[in-house]
Amino acid sequence: MISSNDFRSGVTIELDGSVWRVVEFLHVKPGKGSAFVRTKLKNVQSGNVVERTFRAGETVPQANLEKRTMQHTYKDGEEFVFMDMESYEETRLSREQLGDRVQYLKEEMEVNLIFWNGQVLEIELPTSVILEVVETDPGVKGDTATGGTKPAIVETGAQVMVPLFISVGEKIKVDTRDGSYLGRE
Repeated sequence: MISSNDFRSGVTIELDGSVWRVVEFLHVKPGKGSAFVRTKLKNVQSGNVVERTFRAGETVPQANLEKRTMQHTYKDGEEFVFMDMESYEETRLSREQLGDRVQYLKEEMEVNLIFWNGQVLEIELPTSVILEVVETDPGVKGDTATGGTKPAIVETGAQVMVPLFISVGEKIKVDTRDGSYLGRE
């Protein structure tokens, strides 16, 4: 159990049979009446965001999440197979469970899978990944580092905006949180 006074951004709680992550919180002490905590909660499974108010000191169950490091080993049809690095157990996830993160997922990449009650809630990729450019318009003589950008398709199928001087076959570093170009490798 966790008190509403101990809420911080990133804390996970259980409400109505689901896991919710505290996105924002505000401890309010009105002139009259008792204090309360106004929160913005995000459902980890569905992504829905709700606002909810708790009395100060109210206790709610804290979600016991388990984080396991796993390696993406291969793709089997529409399923992505991950292997636990310690027990060698396999976990299969669909494209829907992975969501947008699938566009930065490479084979043999180590990721963190977050489990709650034996089921996968979410996947955490490294903050940056190195990918090879497989398709982009050719660079033109005179393109500079301070110039514009152009779209490039990387080996995983994701589209990344890159500087004009990047060409096919180069390896680039991409931020997995927002898909931005970070530099050449």
